[in-house]
Amino acid sequence: MRRSGDSEAPAGSSLTARARDGDGEAFRQLVEPHRRELQVHCYRILGSVQDAEDVLQETLLAAWRGIGGYEERASVRTWLYRIATNRCLNVLRAGARRAPGRVAYRPEVSLPEPTHRRAEPSWLEPYPDALLEEIATRVPGPEARYELRESVSLAFLTALQELPPRQRVVLVLRDVLGFRAAEAAKILETSENAVNGTLKRARATLARALPGAGRESAPLPKSPAERRVVAEFGRAFEAGDVDAIVALLTEDASLTMPPLPLEYHGPAAVRTLLSTAAMSGGRQHVLIPTRANGQPAFGCYIRDPRTPILHAHGVLVLTLAGPRITGITRFVDNALLTVFGLPRSLRD
Repeated sequence: MRRSGDSEAPAGSSLTARARDGDGEAFRQLVEPHRRELQVHCYRILGSVQDAEDVLQETLLAAWRGIGGYEERASVRTWLYRIATNRCLNVLRAGARRAPGRVAYRPEVSLPEPTHRRAEPSWLEPYPDALLEEIATRVPGPEARYELRESVSLAFLTALQELPPRQRVVLVLRDVLGFRAAEAAKILETSENAVNGTLKRARATLARALPGAGRESAPLPKSPAERRVVAEFGRAFEAGDVDAIVALLTEDASLTMPPLPLEYHGPAAVRTLLSTAAMSGGRQHVLIPTRANGQPAFGCYIRDPRTPILHAHGVLVLTLAGPRITGITRFVDNALLTVFGLPRSLRD
């Protein structure tokens, strides 16, 4: 089966016919090439890896149950996107999917007053680069505005979560995936005019929320420039050297800790947080390098002075601007470590 564009290989019709006849293996071969990109699609809209996986499973189940009604008027890929998109919208309409099961995070130490407080917690989670690599070969549609790396960055996803559900979905379909207005309208069962109007409003809101165009771009992933700043940060963080960490920051750098609705803007505010909370009491950290959302990241652990055990302490993701750090995002949910293949504890 071909992977580029929205077309299906000649064998696609044969697979579809067999799937309609109840051949589970034929159905698997039909949908498997689209599984990972569908999960990333749901992740962009919902902001949660687990929620995205749940909706993906619902999508595949609905597709299996509905394969008999699939008439091949659109490609299998577009058909699956239609199912997944509308299920994501249902989740957003119903409110936070897992909110009842989410326990409010209570910091181990008191935190200094932030420079900004969000109105509500942010349930955005990081997405492992190891999974993104599985869809790196697909080329977005002809009308896409964002490359894969940009469309999964934390800055983009944070801004995306601020959009109303319908605007969020339309912008992803049109500007990230590159579906034409007519295709997006069919997916959403609406008119092209409605899609175009919604997209215009979404673009305007996103433009205000994203970092300024004048900011220096991040170095290429795994480039010498990126490795240099990441190594310097890692050494400074493990040494508890707040001055060295702050020296790596841009003047507009920020530190956030999802889901806490607290934001610390500027080197002075970040310094205060690090010195009075993260590095207080002689805490010693160990960072395990990984990657998330196309950005350098670490699994974070704290040494236990009484035992040779390193305890999980969330996931850190760095946003770079040129040779410096413009964003530090510490995801406080220790369960996220397993998504990156990291254990909840290590022996020192």
